Amino acid sequence: MSTRPRLFVPTDLMAGSPVALDESQSKYLFKVMRLNVGQEVRVFNGRDGEWLARVHEILGKSAGILKVETQLREQGILTDLHLLFAPLKKTRTDFVVEKATELGVEVLQPVMTEYTQSDRVRVDRLEKLTMEAAEQTERLNMPRVLQPLHLIKAIEALPSDRRVYFCDERGDSEEEDWGGDDNRARPMADVLNEHKKGTAAVLVGPEGGFSPQERKMLRKMEGIYPVSLGPRILRAETAAVAALTLFQALCGDWRAAADGSGVDE
Repeated sequence: MSTRPRLFVPTDLMAGSPVALDESQSKYLFKVMRLNVGQEVRVFNGRDGEWLARVHEILGKSAGILKVETQLREQGILTDLHLLFAPLKKTRTDFVVEKATELGVEVLQPVMTEYTQSDRVRVDRLEKLTMEAAEQTERLNMPRVLQPLHLIKAIEALPSDRRVYFCDERGDSEEEDWGGDDNRARPMADVLNEHKKGTAAVLVGPEGGFSPQERKMLRKMEGIYPVSLGPRILRAETAAVAALTLFQALCGDWRAAADGSGVDE
């Protein structure tokens, strides 16, 4: 892994183009990393791959300019994976967003459910978290963070061909009226092994899980697959990480990297 600092920049990248640094980027490079003119930085913008740049000019303590030189990595093919999640208390939502970025999610959709306890979502703050996580984890893009939607509207906004893996922590119980052999939540790994390819979304509920009414409603909708993540009740943030990890290992870019098909983040 390269030791050169790595930054997300919004500008187009090509050989010879200048990149103006904002105040926080300048402070990071020149005060924290103590870079000087001529030293190397890696930059990416989510569109043009990753490029090598050099510090071209330092303008005081809070501004600077880089000069782009050569491309290090092409953008590549992205894993088309969405995460629909109920907002949690602040630090737990931060954890979900950070780990989802690390695990290659392309779209983060906060959803409001009957038991959602946190109804305030600062999209700008979550976008900053995704940028920081993308810089640290060698991603070539940042996931999009969408405005919160109520559960049904979020599902309806998805294309009809996108499979939704509904992490249902109680839906495999025969004691529940949505249980039984025909409607049982199956182990997620078994369901993924049957699908392998296709666009997908993972749906994870809030601290209290989904309400009985929401479970019944979800099970009646086309393209929804109730899945189980094991015999224990997981915290919401743990369930998100577990489900995303399973998907990437069985259907996503972890599998692609192993077989050499070249999916890149």
